[in-house]
Amino acid sequence: MKKKVLSALLVAAMTATMFAGCGDKKTDEGTTPATQGGSAETQSEITDYGSGDIKIWVADNVVDFTKEKAEEFLASNDAFSGYTVTVEAVGEGDAAGNMITDVEGGADIYGFAQDQISRLVAAGALQPIVGDYATWVTENNDADSVNATKVGDQMWAFPMTSDNGYFLYYDKSVVTDPSSLEQIVADCEAAGKNFYFEINSGWYQPAFFFGTGCEFTYETDTDANFTACNMDYASDKGVVALKEIIELASSKCFQNGSSWDKATDCAAIVDGTWDSAAIKSGLGDNFACAKLPSFTGSDGQTYQLGGFSGFKLLGIKPQTEEGKAAVCYQLAQYLTSSEVQTARYEAVGWGPSNTEAQAADAVQSDVALTALREQIPNDVPQGNYPGDYWTLATSLGDTIISHDLNTKTSDEDLMKTLQDFQDTCIGYAK
Repeated sequence: MKKKVLSALLVAAMTATMFAGCGDKKTDEGTTPATQGGSAETQSEITDYGSGDIKIWVADNVVDFTKEKAEEFLASNDAFSGYTVTVEAVGEGDAAGNMITDVEGGADIYGFAQDQISRLVAAGALQPIVGDYATWVTENNDADSVNATKVGDQMWAFPMTSDNGYFLYYDKSVVTDPSSLEQIVADCEAAGKNFYFEINSGWYQPAFFFGTGCEFTYETDTDANFTACNMDYASDKGVVALKEIIELASSKCFQNGSSWDKATDCAAIVDGTWDSAAIKSGLGDNFACAKLPSFTGSDGQTYQLGGFSGFKLLGIKPQTEEGKAAVCYQLAQYLTSSEVQTARYEAVGWGPSNTEAQAADAVQSDVALTALREQIPNDVPQGNYPGDYWTLATSLGDTIISHDLNTKTSDEDLMKTLQDFQDTCIGYAK
């Protein structure tokens, strides 16, 4: 191969040409080496993909799975015989921080949570997804996961899952109407059971505010600096949401939390797919799931609880060797294909973003994923939020749990609390 040592900037620019026509085989199975490349000139240059090791970071519970699939892929392509893979356990929550700290020493391919994408782009830790690869991503994944790969109009990663959100698990022998928050509370109180909802978490807490129609998003510049905060918690609808959190916390059945392994006497819990197997084992024949319930606000209106939705993405570090870059693109595409997403679901239960994999009978019949799919239209895709926000949200929730804010707190004081909270959040973007 005609090898070139390229800067990250040149690689990114070259990629648009190198992969603009990548592959005549526009199926979900990926692009074959024989058809890889853009112009004839580029194709003629990559007659030898080179050799070396490709380092991959994924969550601990899919390390063995990923290594098996990656090795199968390389073994099935003679042109890639010079490559080996090393798969390391680095979770989606840690990958971005590690990459930003040391891009050169980081993984060639890595999984990360979509809310980290702006930071990674700003740090030069991601190679853009362009040409037929971008078309392939768009045509084979659900729209929300595709949007999660973008900063502005540019795509920067391959969608890997569409399952990072929360919904309701419940004991159907206790809860008679999972669509009503008031009924869930009444049923749990009557049965002497607990209802778990982590109201002092910046991830779960917005369910009430988004439910009443409040907005809370941040804008960032190309360097991932927070430039603006769009927020209206300090409003009448914000007060309705805050009152509902306080009302829930005043119930004798309320417990603050979102982890099944820490729950006792639990008949209902707001949680995610990662706890599905444990909850199903715990509840047995009474296991059931539903989207989040609605509630009647202090203004007499009915509101559907919202929340954050999120996605796991697979990114590629900018490469200095075009042969290795080509292998990384094809490997990342394969690891997010319908075939692999379906197998990953069967192995560890991760919910696919690939629409063909989503249509599989096993996925369609998964009650937890069904509940999540029903909830997602009510959710807000999780973007970037300052680290201090999460601490601030915990503090707000703690004042409710301690009953410093309670059902007797005046609307005026509630509005002041929300105004202080909002002003502080806006201040993080200055």
